[in-house]
Amino acid sequence: EDNVSVSEREAAMTDPQEALRFVQDTEVDALAVAIGTAHGQYKGKPELDFERLKKIRELVNVPIVLHGSSGVPDEDIRKAIQLGVRKVNIDTNLREAFVYKMREVLAEKPKEIDPRKILGPARDALQEVVQQKIRLFGSSNKA
Repeated sequence: EDNVSVSEREAAMTDPQEALRFVQDTEVDALAVAIGTAHGQYKGKPELDFERLKKIRELVNVPIVLHGSSGVPDEDIRKAIQLGVRKVNIDTNLREAFVYKMREVLAEKPKEIDPRKILGPARDALQEVVQQKIRLFGSSNKA
């Protein structure tokens, strides 16, 4: 999102009225909105358009999905959830935790060949991120 003009940024965002028409025309079960996030890793800090999110939430009656959340500050994710987001994509965070831990283990023990000793710590790192996200999203003890 570096070197993107205001008009380009605006063009990439979900238009609330268009979102309403899309929901009505397609009867989707959930709506992924562009409010300043995207899938994958960010070069800079994403800036969420909470006013746009509020307008969309007022117009549509389906769960709202936040595209990627990697690099989005926790307080912004909490606010997005308070404003109606019901699904937050965290795939990049999970892949990073898993792969970075695998790399760490292999760097410390380059001759390790037992997959359990490599994948076990990677799984544990991934689980730690999942638990942290569950708490962040306010989903602890909810099925």
